[in-house]
Amino acid sequence: MAPIPTRPVQPDDTPDAYVGLAAEAAERRARARGWRTVRALPPGAIITMEYLAGRINFEVDHAVVTRCWVG
Repeated sequence: MAPIPTRPVQPDDTPDAYVGLAAEAAERRARARGWRTVRALPPGAIITMEYLAGRINFEVDHAVVTRCWVG
């Protein structure tokens, strides 16, 4: 019988803490805290809604994070 897959562990982090940071600083901070995938998007970008454990998303306007969410 195949083993039951376990969900990847994602960092214990607060997405709201990234809002207001410069995009480059936010990316460095996210990678240092263990996020495997860091995605920066322009405001209003059309994206798929699939959830990916270990990913943090930034909405970036004028090089500043204006919104942040995981997945």
